[in-house]
Amino acid sequence: MHKDVDNSSLTGESEPQSRSTDFTHENPLESRNLCFFSTNCVEGTAKGVVIATGDCTVMGRIASLASGLETGKTPIAIEIEHFIHLITTVAIFLGVTFFGLSLFLGYPWLEAIVFLIGIIVANVPEGLLATVTVCLTLTAKRMARKNCLVKNLEAVETLGSTSTICSDKTGTLTQNHMTVAHLWFDRKVYAAGTSEDQTEKIFAEGSATWLILARIAGLCNRADFKPHQETLPITKRATTGDASESALLKFIEQSYSSVKEMREKNPKVAEIPFNSTNKYQMSIHLQEDDSQAHVLLMKGAPERILEFCSTILLNGQEYPLDDKMKNAFQSAYLELGGLGERVLGFCFLNLPSSFPKGFQFNTDELNFPMQNLCFVGLISMIDPPRTAVPDAVNKCRSAGIKVIMITGDHPITAKAIAKSVGIISEGNETVEDIAARLRIPISQVDTSNIKAIVVHGSELKGMNSQQLDQILENHKEIVFARTSPQQKLVIVEGCQRLGAIVAVTGDGVNDSPALKKADIGIAMGISGSDVSKQAADMILLDDNFASIVTGVEEGRLIFDNLKKSIAYTLTSNIPEITPFLLFIIANIPLPLGTVTILCIDLGTDMVPAISLAYESAESDIMKRRPRDPKIDKLVNSRLIAMSYGQIGMIQALAGFFTYFVILAENGFKPYDLLGIRLNWENKFLNDLEDSYGQQWTYEQRKMVEFTCHTAFFVSIVMVQWTDLLICKTRRNSIFQQGMKNKILIFGILEETFLAAVLSYTPGTNVALRMYPLKINWWFCAIPYSLLIFIYDEIRKLIIRKRPGGWLEEETYY
Repeated sequence: MHKDVDNSSLTGESEPQSRSTDFTHENPLESRNLCFFSTNCVEGTAKGVVIATGDCTVMGRIASLASGLETGKTPIAIEIEHFIHLITTVAIFLGVTFFGLSLFLGYPWLEAIVFLIGIIVANVPEGLLATVTVCLTLTAKRMARKNCLVKNLEAVETLGSTSTICSDKTGTLTQNHMTVAHLWFDRKVYAAGTSEDQTEKIFAEGSATWLILARIAGLCNRADFKPHQETLPITKRATTGDASESALLKFIEQSYSSVKEMREKNPKVAEIPFNSTNKYQMSIHLQEDDSQAHVLLMKGAPERILEFCSTILLNGQEYPLDDKMKNAFQSAYLELGGLGERVLGFCFLNLPSSFPKGFQFNTDELNFPMQNLCFVGLISMIDPPRTAVPDAVNKCRSAGIKVIMITGDHPITAKAIAKSVGIISEGNETVEDIAARLRIPISQVDTSNIKAIVVHGSELKGMNSQQLDQILENHKEIVFARTSPQQKLVIVEGCQRLGAIVAVTGDGVNDSPALKKADIGIAMGISGSDVSKQAADMILLDDNFASIVTGVEEGRLIFDNLKKSIAYTLTSNIPEITPFLLFIIANIPLPLGTVTILCIDLGTDMVPAISLAYESAESDIMKRRPRDPKIDKLVNSRLIAMSYGQIGMIQALAGFFTYFVILAENGFKPYDLLGIRLNWENKFLNDLEDSYGQQWTYEQRKMVEFTCHTAFFVSIVMVQWTDLLICKTRRNSIFQQGMKNKILIFGILEETFLAAVLSYTPGTNVALRMYPLKINWWFCAIPYSLLIFIYDEIRKLIIRKRPGGWLEEETYY
């Protein structure tokens, strides 16, 4: 039996794994004598016995693991529910209290019910539902343009709240295709360049050794390009063959010459394919310059290749392979292997003239020499990190987000990639690094001050939840390697147990349980399996980890903008409620009616509240720590205090100032209004005297009252202009933020236009009891608008100058 299988959808390993009849490990995923349902056979033939079907297969177990998981409410759903409970409690409490009070003061029960409805309506932010929906939809649309497809709208905000990202390695942090990284020949290590476009060439192309090494890599290779791809760049072409051979094929095609032409000039006459027992691949070719001569080419595991060699090629000349040369080879092999790269050795032998053209080579009996070959060099390959990932990981770190790598790949490879993308930051040593440097056993290393750690799946298997929690808490930079799907789930649950909001990325079927359990699951659009996409809340269309950072920023922006929108909406509640309070307590004519309250909440306030969803991010959005769901609520005491206790009070003063100005102009001075309510409301009293002795009929009084309602409504609109401007930012000055939000400018114009239409349109005095105002009554609220603006700009300036001070503690919502 000889067979190679691609297990990447199960374990995340980029390269094919060889299978044999040998039982090599107790873990089914590690043992070489098992093949799994839904993985691909890349090469070879075999007969096998089916030992499990359906739900009993590894794939079936993963499916049942994913389907059995329950997901809780999203953070934004919890926040909105918390806000609704809060506002409902306040509205019902105030409504019922003043309903009882008005009955006690002798109002008819019908009027008392009108007050009850008026107070509840004044408290409830009717525009919230529309604002939340617009906020989430807008963001989903913006993210789709940035290659993030959002399946669940609420998931976007969850991403903004994320404090831990558990990322898969293969295809997410890396490019998901093997690429030649380094070459070693002429006793020097050369970088091949692993950028995504692979444009760099930093090795000695003029060396005679390189020419021979390139020929071996191109000829002793079974990979080939699929047809009709000539117009595509070499790195983007699809190939047949395993990942390592495809990497060599593309590299030689790009760096040397056409592999197809090379193979036509040097036809293959015999071959021994690579297998896990031999650990080498051998092919014999006719020489292009001498049609009678053959050359034997070989590649494979470096230590195995070295056993066949007695000489080494340096600058095109053969030299004996002495101990000095073997030491140089050994140090190069260790250096490249330590980088997490897959290293292959290359050698050749020019066969003597006793093997002429037409000679029948027998690869079973080996009727040709396989000793005293000439060692040429090493080529190492890696699934390289994506170009944008290190920058994205840095952004996550500055935003206070912990990035954990969880992969089924080998620990050395996982650690190398983690270091190259910054998950393990430069200069931070792991326990293994320190043990190797001090030459002591790992058990003797003091782990208390070590930030970085690489945990093997077998170690994780023996840990209880307390030990796992200790690792997650004490280490800032964590890599889990050789993990099973069940272990990925355990790690995610561990993070959630410690109070983190967890985002999980993955592409394989093995990732689906963790994707479903996470607060937000992120699947890969290109390389992702259908199962992982089904389990996820969001799909990265470009498979790029960097797109997650975009999502985090957008998620934080949603939360910020919802806060701003709610702050704006709640502020007008105070000038809406206080008229009822003074009407009942001070016995003055009603300053603002229920109809005008609805005109504010469902008319003038709606578009401005929604316009805040279009507001761009403030400068500090990705420099803050992730919000703590237990403390940093969408609506907190500071937001209520600012909206109700400060800005709302100034707005109420503006409304009452206009109200008293109009009544005074009509003959009723403020102090004469106290206690006038019963006479004012008396339908049969048509000779009520004002401060100057003039007599007013019931109809005349009501006309003045409804004019006051209209003016109070217009005053609220005027102060809400400024409220909208101050709600644009929570910390920055409006002069820093600018006025780029065109919807917000439209919102100001719209609410002013609507107020004018309601006031001046003929017929509204009958339908809505709203009357035309004198032009100077519009300006009564302007001083209060300026006061709100100046007060808030000074407050934000002090917060910026004294971060963490008393004012920030009390007023930064």
